[in-house]
Amino acid sequence: MDVVAAVFAEQNYVLACRRRPHLRSGGRWEFPGGKIEPDEAPQDALIRELREELDVEAEIGALLDHTKTWTPDGPISLACYFVHSLTPLPATSPDHDVISWFDRSRLCALNWAEPDRPAMWKLIGS
Repeated sequence: MDVVAAVFAEQNYVLACRRRPHLRSGGRWEFPGGKIEPDEAPQDALIRELREELDVEAEIGALLDHTKTWTPDGPISLACYFVHSLTPLPATSPDHDVISWFDRSRLCALNWAEPDRPAMWKLIGS
């Protein structure tokens, strides 16, 4: 499965989203995004997913990380891009019960979904 995610980073803070308990990976933290549709460019998929998931318009920036992770549901290839929001970010979404900004140094204390961990570690190291 090919997936994209948005890394909203401002100064020393990064946006993280906690999956709602009843969803797959419920209670775990992730960067917002979703699946790439057939014949869809990753950046276009991310713009679409941010509109659908967060009702946010955004500019897609540089690729932070692209890693394949093996999960019980199969492999997930996750591309994480730096993103700049052009509209206000919500406090919740249909998929997330918490959306919050965290100091980079606190990111490792969160219970991250496995596919998002490589990007999170890069953020801490950068």
